[in-house]
Order: sequence, then C-alpha cells, then structure tokens
Amino acid sequence: MALALVTYGVFSWSFDQGFVEYLNRADEARLTPLISRLAEIHEQRGGWRWLAEDTRRWIDVTRAVIGMPRQRREPPPSTEPNADRGGAVSPDTRPSFENARAGAPPGPGTSPSTSPGSPAPAASTQAAALPSAGPAGAPAMRPADPLLTIDPRLMLFDANRELLIGRAEMANEAVLKPIVAAKDTIGYLGYVPRLKMVESIEKVYSAQQNRKYAAIGAAMLAAGLLVGAVLAYWLSRRIRRLASGAASLIQGDYGARVAVKGADELAQLAADFNRLGDTLEAARRARQQWIADIAHELRTPLAALRAEIEAMQDGVRPLDMRGLGALAQDVARLSRLVEDLHLLSMSDLGALSYHREPLDLGELIDDVVGAQGHTLRERGIALDCELADDVRVLADGTRLTQVFGNLLQNTLRYTDAPGRLQVRLARRDGQAEVIWQDSAPGVPDAALPRLTDRLFRVDTSRSRAGGGSGLGLAIADAIVKAHDGSLHAQASPLGGVCWTLRLPTVEARVR
Repeated sequence: MALALVTYGVFSWSFDQGFVEYLNRADEARLTPLISRLAEIHEQRGGWRWLAEDTRRWIDVTRAVIGMPRQRREPPPSTEPNADRGGAVSPDTRPSFENARAGAPPGPGTSPSTSPGSPAPAASTQAAALPSAGPAGAPAMRPADPLLTIDPRLMLFDANRELLIGRAEMANEAVLKPIVAAKDTIGYLGYVPRLKMVESIEKVYSAQQNRKYAAIGAAMLAAGLLVGAVLAYWLSRRIRRLASGAASLIQGDYGARVAVKGADELAQLAADFNRLGDTLEAARRARQQWIADIAHELRTPLAALRAEIEAMQDGVRPLDMRGLGALAQDVARLSRLVEDLHLLSMSDLGALSYHREPLDLGELIDDVVGAQGHTLRERGIALDCELADDVRVLADGTRLTQVFGNLLQNTLRYTDAPGRLQVRLARRDGQAEVIWQDSAPGVPDAALPRLTDRLFRVDTSRSRAGGGSGLGLAIADAIVKAHDGSLHAQASPLGGVCWTLRLPTVEARVR
C-alpha cells in the first residue's frame, strides 16, 4: 500500500511538473512573432521611447500579436444545458489565436485603426484595458489571472537590460529573449515562467490525469494484495513444513524428512534440509558405533589384564617376572590405546598442536624407514626406496614421523613373508607425492575407503591379535589433513595396499 501511494504521488507530481513545463514552452513559442514585431517597431520608431512613454501602446501591440488574454465569467446562477462540465472554459472565452499573425485583425478591445505606427485612440485603449462585457443579462466577465495569460508576465528591457515596461517586482524572475536587428541586440523581451497551473481547463485536465493515476494505482494495489495473499499462503504452507521438520530434528528425530516439490529456492532448501537430516543421522550412528567400539577395545585388554591378575591371586599362575612381564604388556597396550584415543579427540577439537617448519621430506622418510631396516629384514620384507632430492614441505617433523611410522607398522604387521615394501617420493604439480605400497595380502575394494575410519579392521587380514588398535591409520589421516594434505588407499600392483600421500611444497605455499 505504501508503495502504491508513493508511486501515485510521484506520478502526480511528475505530471504536474511536466505539464507546467509544456505550458511554459508553449508560451515561449508564442513570443517568437512578438520579438519580430518589436524589432520592426524599434526600427520604425528609432528606439523604445514610443512604447515606453505609453504602456497602452505596449498592451495593444502584445495583444495584437499573441492574442487577447482569456477572461472568465462569474458562475451563472443556473446551469445551462450546453454548459461545459468540470469548469471547462466555454468557446466564447477561449483566446483568439488567429491574432497571432502580425497582419491579423486586432482582437476584441483593440481598435481596428490602432497600429504601432500611430497613437492609439483613448477610447479604444481604454476599452482594451477594461473587461469586455458579455451579452445583455449574461454574467459579468472578470479579467484572467495574471499568471494565466502571458501579457501581464511580459517585460521589455533595453540593450543594457534596464527595465522599460513591466512589473519591477517580477524583473528578477524574468527569462530574457534577445531582440536582434541587423545582428545587433537592441533589447530584450522578458517573461516570467509559470510556476503552477492556474487555468480551470488546465486544472481539469490535470485532475483527470490524477484520477486516472489513482484508478491505476488502486487496481495495482488490489492486484498486488491478491497476488500477495495467494503467494503468502503458498509460501507459509511450505515454510510450516520446514519448520515442522526442524522441530523434529531439534527433538532428536533425525529421520524426519520434508517433501521436495518444484525446483525453486524453497525446494532446494527442503533438499538441503533432508541432506542435513541424513548427515545428522549418520553422525549419530557413527557416534554410537564409536562409543561401542571404544568400549569393546577397552574391554579386551582390561579382561585379559583382569584374568592374569585373578590367575595369580588364585595361584594358577606363579607371581614371577614372567607373569609381571605379561601384565606390563597388557598395561602398555591399554596405555597406547588410551593415548591414541586422546590424540584423535584433540585432533577433532582442533587442539592438537603443530610446530611447522621447512623440512626435507626425503630425509624424514629415509630416517623412519632406516630405523626399522633391521626389523624389515627379520620379517622377510624387502625394501625398495626411491626418494627425490630437495622436496621441502612446511610441516611438523614429529607428527609426520608418526604418520610414516604408522604406515610402516601397518606393513610390518600385515604383510606376509617374503614380502616387499616400495616407497617413492616425487614432486608433482606443486605437491610432494609419496607412494607407499606393500605386497599381499590385499584388502577388498569395498573396504579401501574405510581403512582410515576409527577402529575399522578387515577381518581377513587385520586382527586384534596382531597388536593393532585400529586407530593408527585414522591418526595418520588426521595429521595429514591438518597439514592441508590428503591420504588415499587403493589396491597395489604388488598385491597389498597402495597409499598415496600428498602435501603442498614450500614453494607452492609461497606462491
């Protein structure tokens, strides 16, 4: 509604301003023949003195060229059958535009014998200055508004812009038109532009246009309200469905879904809402599985530790150094599991600290593999290592050592003898790429994407008896991601698992 009212007001104001401007331009066009006539009089009379000494001559000249001013009758006591509605001007009061030509007969109130070259008779000039009388018994006619006609707003200035004829109080508002004779400016014709519409016919026309604008605005407002009501009802129904689904999610019902209809933004929002529900449901299942797996992992070493202690208490097993050593191994295994769980929880919270510095990745890998060279030989695993020189990354050396140590322990724990470990380091597309692959046994293709999941094991080749907690690869993946890298598993041509690790180089980070 406010928009419709503002639009109506702007249109109404714009029309009024434009119409007044049009009337001013029309007035200006009517002055062209008057300027020519004034130039002729100046040449005939040798100056402006003849006009300036008697303003009635000025009135006669201007009215003879541009026509008599309109006059308005007083409202009649009763409405005539042929009266014009809306206050329109009757034909007998309209201006005589036929007088616009210099040679046309003078209008009413101007003596036929009056000419610029001869003095005007007193009777005729007095008649021109007085309101014309209508037919006998007709309402008296009163002079037009000074702003309505153009002649009361006309002024004559000499070549020095000194006022000769006209109202001095309006001189500063006048627009001056030069009067030129023989390429010399001999004076100026001034006129005061209209500031508003004052004639009844003009006001009637403006009122008609305003009524049309008001009708159009009202129709637009009604149509807008109708369309808005329908659209609001349609939108509110869809939004209520989304609100109902959101309330279900808040209450923990992650299985709540919203029907997706259409292809607009609300349909996209509904689809995103359903994906959010899927994500929350998956996160809840993962959390539940994570808690169950942790409980299971902790239960196993605790049960073994408890059984050993009870056996010693019952005298089934002697309390000697061998028994204490077995207990120490169980405690150490339990401690590693708790430490790994703590490390992962810190990584999830973003609280795991990293001390990054430029380091040679080839040297770091060589140190990790070299430290376990004897163990590899004992397990019957041949090492094939090919490392590019000067591949520098910005990383925490201790954390990356833990990553490659976990990969190496995974190879030592699950690769059959005789086996093979192949390590390659190269620079590719601004990244350091490490290919780490071992020989059989392999992993089913369906299990490859889950190898970095927490506490995930492949039953055929990964077992708790081997000593793994199921968290080493998850920790390695978390550390690599914290270094803006990636770690992916795929089947190895050697028969085992091929790990591809990528880290941005120092040069790439600088760019």
